Amino acid sequence: MAPESCPALVLNADYRPLSYFPLSLWPWQEAVKAVFMDRVNIVSEYERVVHSASMSMRLPSVVSLKRYVQPSRRPAFTRFNVFLRDHFECQYCGDEHDLTFDHLIPRSRGGLTRWDNVVTACATCNLLKGGRLAKEAAMFPKVHPFEPTVVHLQRAGQAFPPNHLHESWRDFLYWDAPLDP
Repeated sequence: MAPESCPALVLNADYRPLSYFPLSLWPWQEAVKAVFMDRVNIVSEYERVVHSASMSMRLPSVVSLKRYVQPSRRPAFTRFNVFLRDHFECQYCGDEHDLTFDHLIPRSRGGLTRWDNVVTACATCNLLKGGRLAKEAAMFPKVHPFEPTVVHLQRAGQAFPPNHLHESWRDFLYWDAPLDP
């Protein structure tokens, strides 16, 4: 196993992942550096060993911060978080491909880019609605847009596990997906 395929899951001091979306992972180099700077505890290790001129060590697969980092109470407004809130599907037709976001009150009519005015839309529906209001286009989103909490996004994201989950991460993550060996 190449070191590049050995990221470390980063946990807060309370042993919860720093973030689920994106999953809090560090490249092996960052994890080793944090170990030597005494910023983290090694919770679990890979079988893979790296060597320097004076020492050898197994690569950390799970590390926990020594100091607790207060999680953000409000999620950042990002395209990814809007898609996650809306479960990666068009709020008009349910399509899961070619996603964009749509302003319920179009920007051309003074609509703002904020949680309560933006929904996930496929490119086709977004083009069809154009610069019209939902009522004018007879296109209404399945769910009225809202500002999600961090917990809401974490719960929504549990339906979308990342492609790579190492066995040593099992006790710290809560997805119902098979884990990589």
